[in-house]
Amino acid sequence: MAFLSTTITILCIFCITRLPRFASEIPNRNSLQTYIVHVEAPDAHLTSQSEDLESWYHSFLPATTASSSEDEARLIYSYHHVFKGFAARLSPDEAKDMEKKKGIVSARPQKLLSLHTTHSPNFLGLNQNMGFWKDSNYGKGVIIGVLDTGVLPEHPSFSDEGMPPPPAKWKGKCQFNHTTCNNKIIGARYFNADDQSPLDDNGHGTHVASTAAGSFVQGANVFGSANGTAAGIAPLAHLAIYKVCCGESDALAGMDAAVEDGVDVLSLSLRSDPKSFFEDSIAIGAFSAMKKGIFISCAAGNDGPDFISLANGAPWILTVGASTIDRTLRAKAVLGNNQQFDGQSAFQPNNFPQRLSPLVYAGMLNTSDDFAPLCPADLLSRSDIRGKIVVCELGEIPRIRQGTAVKDAGGAAMILINFRIYANTTLADADVLPTTNVGYEDGLKIKAYINSTRNPTATISFQGTVIGDDRAPAVAAFSSRGPNFPSLGVLKPDILGPGVNILAAWPTSVENNTNTKSTFNVVSGTSMSCPHLSGVAALLKSAHPDWSPAAIKSAMMTTADVVNLAHSPIEDENFLPADVFATGAGHVNPSRANDPGLIYDIQPEDYIPYLCGLNYTNRQVGTILQRGVNCSVESSIEEAQLNYPSFSIIFSGKSTSQVYTRSVTNVGDPASRYDVEISPPRGVDVRVEPTTLKFSEINQKLQYEVTFKLLASAPNTTFVQGFLKWTSPNRYVRSPIAVILA
Repeated sequence: MAFLSTTITILCIFCITRLPRFASEIPNRNSLQTYIVHVEAPDAHLTSQSEDLESWYHSFLPATTASSSEDEARLIYSYHHVFKGFAARLSPDEAKDMEKKKGIVSARPQKLLSLHTTHSPNFLGLNQNMGFWKDSNYGKGVIIGVLDTGVLPEHPSFSDEGMPPPPAKWKGKCQFNHTTCNNKIIGARYFNADDQSPLDDNGHGTHVASTAAGSFVQGANVFGSANGTAAGIAPLAHLAIYKVCCGESDALAGMDAAVEDGVDVLSLSLRSDPKSFFEDSIAIGAFSAMKKGIFISCAAGNDGPDFISLANGAPWILTVGASTIDRTLRAKAVLGNNQQFDGQSAFQPNNFPQRLSPLVYAGMLNTSDDFAPLCPADLLSRSDIRGKIVVCELGEIPRIRQGTAVKDAGGAAMILINFRIYANTTLADADVLPTTNVGYEDGLKIKAYINSTRNPTATISFQGTVIGDDRAPAVAAFSSRGPNFPSLGVLKPDILGPGVNILAAWPTSVENNTNTKSTFNVVSGTSMSCPHLSGVAALLKSAHPDWSPAAIKSAMMTTADVVNLAHSPIEDENFLPADVFATGAGHVNPSRANDPGLIYDIQPEDYIPYLCGLNYTNRQVGTILQRGVNCSVESSIEEAQLNYPSFSIIFSGKSTSQVYTRSVTNVGDPASRYDVEISPPRGVDVRVEPTTLKFSEINQKLQYEVTFKLLASAPNTTFVQGFLKWTSPNRYVRSPIAVILA
C-alpha cells in the first residue's frame, strides 16, 4: 500500500508526574531531561534475571531518589535486549555525577527522532495468485514489527480474514483499551508516558504498517485519484505495532520489546543524526536485533538531494532510499496560450470548470516582499485573488498553509511550483483546494507566460490515475544521499523502493489536508519506501527461513534493477542518470531477489574487526556489541574489507592500490559457473582473481580478490563509479562500486 507527504516530524513532550515531598530533595524538575544511560553488563546471573537486572539499574540512580516512589518516576525504561542500560529523568549535574560511577559507560541526553504505499505491489512485479507473491505465500507466518506512531486497528487493511494464528514463538502484548488484537495485528504496545494507547493519532504509523503488510482491500481510493485493490507488500504477514514516537528512549524501549516478543523483521521509518555508530541508538538496538536473526529495514531520510545527508547507515541495517512509481495522479496546468504542463494532485475534483480563469503569480502581488512567492496568508488576505488561479512557489511555508491561504482569500485554485532542487519530483498531496504541483522548469515557463501578457489565464485539467510513466523508477529529490559519513567504506543507501505518492491506509480520526474522512491517503517520503522493503524482507524470510539478515539484504541488493521502464539508466530528479550515492545498488526487484544465485553473507562476529577498524575505543565498540572487547588483540580490518554486497573505496594520500577479498555462497544451482564482468570507474583499474567461480554444491563458499589501482588518468572529481558483476547463463550478481577521490 502507499501514501505521500512531506517529512513528518513529531516531538514527544515528556510529562513529569509527581513533586517530591520537599522541594529541596531533588533538583528543580524543570532542569530534568531524559538521559540514555549505558552500563557495563553485570555478571551472567544478573544478565539472565530480569528482576535482578532492574535492581542493578536502580542502583545507579541519584541517592536522593533511591528507595522512594520518586525512583520509579525517574526510571523511564529498563533495556534488556538492545543493550544493557536504562532511560531516566536526570539533571545535567546528576548525569555528570552518574558517569563517574563504576559500571557506567555513558549518560547522554536523548535525541528526538524524525519520521521519515494500490499500485506499488504491481509495480514491483507482485501479482495475485502467481509468481513470487504466491511462491512466498504472501509472507505467511512472518512477523513484522513496526516502530512508528501507532495504528488504527479497525481499518479494513488490518482485517484478519484468511490469516493464520500467530506463530507459537510469539510472546507479545495487546494494549488497546477499546478493542483486541487479531490474527493480523497480533500485538500492539505503546512507549510514551503521555499517550496510554497504541492508537494512531497522526496517520503515519497506520500508513506505514499497511504498506508493509496490509490485507487486500477492494475499492481503495482518495478523491477518485486511485480505485483498485489495496494491499501491503506481505499481505499475509503478521504485524506487531510499537508506538514509539518520537523520543529516542521510546524507540529503544520499542526495539527492546520487539526483540523479546519474537518479531522477524523490524521496520523503522525514523532517523537520528549521530556522527558515530556508538552514539546511534537505532544502530545499537539494530545490532542486538540482528544478532537474534531479525532483519532491520530503515529509512534513509528526507534530506536529499544533498550529499552526505542520509541516516541509518550501519552495515547491519538495510538503508532504503525513495523512488517514484509508474502511476501519476495527473493534474495538467493549461495556460491561455495553449501551453500544457503535467503536474500531480491527489485532489481530483470531477466538476472543476475547464473554462480559463484569471491567473496571478503571488510574487507579483508585492515585489518588495521576498516571501511573496510563497503565498503567505497576510499577503493574500490583502489582495484581490477571488476567482483566480494563484501561482505559488514551494518554500519555507508548509504547502497545506499555502493552499489554505489561497482558499481563505477566495482563490479558485493553486499552481504550486517546485523549488529548484526538487526539479521534477512532484508530489500528489490531498490539498484543500484544486491544485497541481509542477516541476521547477515548467514553473519558470508558467511565470514567463504571466509576464508576457496583460491578462494571463489558465485552468487545471484533472485526469485521475495514469499508469505507464516509463521514467519510473526515478530517485525522489528528497531521498537522502551518501556517502555514508560514519563509515565511508560502506556504500549507502543500500537500495531504492517506492516512496513517492504512495496510497495506503489512513485513520478516519486523523483529518487529511482536505478535511475529509477518507480511509486512504497519499503520502511521500523514505518513510514510505522503508516498509516496502520490510515487506519484501518478510516475503524472502517466508520463502527462505534459513537465510540470515545479511543474506536477505545481499539477495535484494545484487538483483536490484539499475534501469527504468524505458530501459535507460535510473534517473534523478533532474532527469539525469542518478549516481550511486542516490541509488545504492538500484531499485528492488522482489522476484529476482528470491533467486539471487550467490549471496554475500555476514555473521554477527564478522562485524567485530570491522568496528575495530573504525578506530573506535574498546568501550565504544563494546557499546555496540554489548560485551567487552579488546581491539588490540582482534583482527582489525579496513571498512571496505567487510563482506558487503557493494564496494566503497577511498583513495587519499599516497595510496594508489588497494586489495579486498569477498566471499560468496552458492544458493542457486548445485553445479554452476559464474564469470566476472567489470565496468571500472573512470581512471581506476579493477582486476578480479579468479575471473571464474565454479560451484559443485549448494551452500558452497568461494572467495575472490579485487585489486583497485588508481591510474594517472583519474579524473579531477570527488568520486567515480562502476560495477562488478558475476554472470551465469541464468543469473547475474551485481555489486556497485564507488571510488571516493579524497
